[in-house]
Amino acid sequence: MLDEAARSETRVWFETLRDRICRSLELLEDAFAGEDAASLSPGRFAYERWERAGGGGGVMGTMRGRVFEKVGVNVSTVMGSFTPEFAKSIPGAATDGAFWASGISLVAHPRSPHVPPVHMNTRHIQTTKAWFGGGADLNPIRPDAEDTAAFHAALERACAPHGAESYPRFKAWADEYFFLPHRNEHRGVGGIFFDYLEDDFARDFRLVQDVGMAFLDVYPKIVVRHMDRPWTAEDRAYQLERRGRYVEFNLLYDRGTQFGLKTGGNTEAILMSLPPVVSWP
Repeated sequence: MLDEAARSETRVWFETLRDRICRSLELLEDAFAGEDAASLSPGRFAYERWERAGGGGGVMGTMRGRVFEKVGVNVSTVMGSFTPEFAKSIPGAATDGAFWASGISLVAHPRSPHVPPVHMNTRHIQTTKAWFGGGADLNPIRPDAEDTAAFHAALERACAPHGAESYPRFKAWADEYFFLPHRNEHRGVGGIFFDYLEDDFARDFRLVQDVGMAFLDVYPKIVVRHMDRPWTAEDRAYQLERRGRYVEFNLLYDRGTQFGLKTGGNTEAILMSLPPVVSWP
């Protein structure tokens, strides 16, 4: 395992990124000028601290406003021991099951069907090994070519200093990971996904930081492009149907959901990713 200074450095970064992202999303709430601007109040994040019985805890931040029907930004730092069965699936944990993990997780479900939902997560985990993982993906209700290009370009720029092969590799990994096999379709328009980066702590940590800052830069710009556009009842109905794909993926396949539930995390924080209203045909 790494020393305490390295743990502190990663934890502080995830908390700092959380603060920057939350402030940026609150500014979008203030800037909203759509049809409901006068009747809806700008959203603000509410924070709830929680403690894990086995060690550590986190802060769940949620906001419901006029741009975001529901957005959650969670940070957690937890430690303890995996169950013997779960430890078998975690690198370096089979010996004694001990672990330490810190990370940030964000899921946004905008009110407007024109504004794409998004997910971003980065984390650092230590057992007898230590590695980084995470990613970001865009999940539009109806894909927009300009949004897709901008989102991927931002992630490609973030990956560029870390090797020419990084972005193509992480993009392909996301295409494979964010996939619903029971429907034979992708969850959205992709992004990047990576896990088990353990070659060099400083270099891998810089990648995680660059990905976080790229997300902070590009997603608000995408939101601004669409947040004031009007929509129809048909748009809303289709939005609620597409949200069902997000629910299916997160409950059936998402690694973060499984990790949180199997390590005694805060259930409400873990399921924060689920949309507030959804429908199936």
